[in-house]
Amino acid sequence: MVDDSDDTNAHPFSQVPIEIMISVGKARPLVKDLLKLQSDSILALDRTVDDPVELYVGDKLIARGELQELDGDQAGQLAVRLTEVADLKNGL
Repeated sequence: MVDDSDDTNAHPFSQVPIEIMISVGKARPLVKDLLKLQSDSILALDRTVDDPVELYVGDKLIARGELQELDGDQAGQLAVRLTEVADLKNGL
């Protein structure tokens, strides 16, 4: 008998990994400025450090959150603390 109380086992694809893209902002340089980029150049984004980031699966926005740095053994690694999550029960 299958225990349906755990939603992660309810769907046959529930154990398939997916790639989530994190968008921290966009830049719209002119082509002439893009051609001048080199190591140590700075490309300004349309967001500030405190603005939320967006999480996408493909082109579907699935959540928003705040960038965080992990502590302990994973110090220096980036993570996202979710602040809003889309209702994904009806699929992506």
